[in-house]
Amino acid sequence: MNLRPALLPALGVFAAAARHQNFAHAAEELHLTASAVSHHVRRLESLLGVVLFQRHARGVKLTAEGRQLADAANAALGDIEAVATHLRHAGGRIMALRITTLHSLAYCWLLPRLPRFCARHPHVRLHVDTGIALTRFDDDGPELGIRHGPGHWPGLTAHHLMDDELFPVASPALPGIDAVQEPRQIAQLPLVTDLALQGWRDWFRAAGVRGLRLPQMHSFNDSTDAMRAAVYGVGAALARKLVAQPYLQRYELVRLPGPALKARFSYYAVHPAHRPPSAAAQVFIDWLKEEARDERTPLPNDLPGRAGSENGKPVASGKRRASRG
Repeated sequence: MNLRPALLPALGVFAAAARHQNFAHAAEELHLTASAVSHHVRRLESLLGVVLFQRHARGVKLTAEGRQLADAANAALGDIEAVATHLRHAGGRIMALRITTLHSLAYCWLLPRLPRFCARHPHVRLHVDTGIALTRFDDDGPELGIRHGPGHWPGLTAHHLMDDELFPVASPALPGIDAVQEPRQIAQLPLVTDLALQGWRDWFRAAGVRGLRLPQMHSFNDSTDAMRAAVYGVGAALARKLVAQPYLQRYELVRLPGPALKARFSYYAVHPAHRPPSAAAQVFIDWLKEEARDERTPLPNDLPGRAGSENGKPVASGKRRASRG
C-alpha cells in the first residue's frame, strides 16, 4: 500500500505539533485552528495504526512511536528545506532584509544569536534599526519588526516569540550585597531603574513587601544602560530575564533573593498585515521562533572556531557558578 499521498499532507502538521508538543501553538505557527491540527494528527495515527501523542488535561506528550516519527520527519523536512533554500537562491542572489527592534533586545539577545542565522542563511543581508519609537512600515521603512507589547497593533500581523519575567540583579562586588537575605533588604542597596512600565514598586508588591519607602534611584532611559550600570556596581537593577541572561551567564550579575514577576508584555515579530512577508523575512521569522525556545544566550567562546569550542559545541571548563536566589 502506497501511504505517501495520504501521509504527506499530515506530516508537516505533525512535525510542528511534535516540536511544540502543543496543538494550539502548532496551529498558530501554521495559521490553522487547533482542531485542524488535531484532525491531521488523528488521521496520521489512523493510517499508521499507532498512537503518536498521549492526550491529557494539560496538553499532549509524544509517545515513543511519536518521537520516532518526529525525529524522522524533522530530518526529512530539514533536508527538503536545505535543498529548497539552495534552489531558491541559486546563482548567489543576495536578499536584503531591514528590521527594527529595541536596542536592549538587539544588544543582549539578538546580536549574540545572529552568527547562527548568518551561517544558515548566507544569502541574506540584514539592516538592523534600533530605537524605542514605533516604526512606520511603509515602502521606505523596515519590512519586519521585533516589538515588546500586548501582541496586537492596528495594521500589523504579530507572531508571538517569547514571554519575559523580571527579577532583581546586582554585581557580585556591590557593597552590602552579601548581607541581603530577603527581598525587603534589597531596598537598602542603591537602586537602578529604567523607563519600563513595570518597576521596583510592582516587584516589591509581588514579593509581599508592604509599607516600604523606596529611596531616590539612579534612572536610565534604556534598559541596556541600566544593566551596564548594575554590572559596574552603580546599584541593584530590576532586570528583564532576556536582557540580563548574558550577564548572569558570565557572572557579571547575580540574581538577588525574591520571586520572578511575570512581565506584562511579550515579544513579537511583526510585519504589515496587507502584504505577506518576503522570503528573507519569512526565514527570519521562522529562525526567531526557533531561537526563542533556547533560553541560554550564546557567548563568544560558544561560537564555532573560537577557543573553548569544539566542532561548534562549547567545551566544559569547570562547574558554572550558580546565581543567588
